[in-house]
Formats: sequence, C-alpha cells, structure tokens
Amino acid sequence: QVQLVESGGGLVQPGGSLRLSCAASGFTFRVYAMSWYHQAPGKERELVARIPSTSLNTNYADSVKGRFTISRDNAKNTLYLQMNSLKPEDTAVYYCNTRMRDMDYWGKGIPVTVSL
Repeated sequence: QVQLVESGGGLVQPGGSLRLSCAASGFTFRVYAMSWYHQAPGKERELVARIPSTSLNTNYADSVKGRFTISRDNAKNTLYLQMNSLKPEDTAVYYCNTRMRDMDYWGKGIPVTVSL
C-alpha cells in the first residue's frame, strides 16, 4: 500500500532553515508528481510546492517563492522541501502528497513551528 512518511520538522527561530523529507513506498515513485501542503491552525490545507516526475517546471505558492525549494531523489524514493528564511507565518503541519488515478494520498504530517 502507498505510504508517505514525513520527517525533519520541529521548532526553529525566525530566519532559520529546516529540510523536510518524505519517504515514499508502495508505488512507483519516479513516475508520479509529488507535492507538499501545509495546514496552519484554523486554516484550510493549502499547496506549498509541487514537483513533476521529471523535476522540471516546479510550482510554488507565492508566499514561499524564493525561500523554499522542492526536490526529489528518485533513486531513494524520497521527496524534500528545503525551507530557508522561515517566518512565523510558516508555522503549520506539513504534509507530503501524491495523486494517483484521481485519488489523493497523504502522509500523517509533521509540525513546523517558527518562533523565538
């Protein structure tokens, strides 16, 4: 079965950096687009970044452009999100996602807190 397991979250000060990882299993990782979403307290889940199977033409939410970088290692079945210049408003639970045959698959999510 499809499994997506996030890691790398935690508490960081404003201006700091974190790298999230998502270990994927149970499907042919290299052929599917992958995404990161986040959900802040009291808000809806929203797309942060998306990367196609070829790693070309990545997409980012306006709020993270120039600060976050999505990447993937198809040999390791792993998705990454490098987050730099973090702001308090980046505080949220971050989810790894893929979509196959009109069905969304999600990891359990990992919290990121940006605070002094």
